[in-house]
Amino acid sequence: MKTRLTLTQILALAVAIYAMWLVLSGHYTGLLLALGVVSTVGVVLVTIRMDLLDHEGVPLLHLTARVWTYIPWLIVEVVKSNLAATRVILDPKLPISPTIVRFRGKPHTDLGRFIFANSITLTPGTITVAVTGADFHVHALFWEAIDGIEEGEMNRRVRALEKGLPNE
Repeated sequence: MKTRLTLTQILALAVAIYAMWLVLSGHYTGLLLALGVVSTVGVVLVTIRMDLLDHEGVPLLHLTARVWTYIPWLIVEVVKSNLAATRVILDPKLPISPTIVRFRGKPHTDLGRFIFANSITLTPGTITVAVTGADFHVHALFWEAIDGIEEGEMNRRVRALEKGLPNE
């Protein structure tokens, strides 16, 4: 079944692929930049020909401007969590209390669950072990790292990011 593509989807995919190519390449000579453009066009054409481009093919296109407030907030949370984990690790008594907690997350879309699970894993001291539907299984090095995560700010902010995404 052929998916109707918009120019915005095609351009968003091309920009994302070229940006990733630039970051991973690290070389910015004229020839290599031109080869990057040629490679990007080739990948986009193959993607279109294989009918792989849909609302999941370029999911970040559907995120709202809230992503620009979420990313800095997440960076601050990662730094705070890193400091807390460092304090626990440097404590001579090493007050760790590893635990696995299961809770229901607020995100309703696959992209929202993906962002939430990876945001939890990015914060030091916590790892998302499994996601089953709306249930998240999270391992924490110490209880304070997971305390309030279910009702917390991260859960609320990821749910706010989802506004405007197609429901699945």
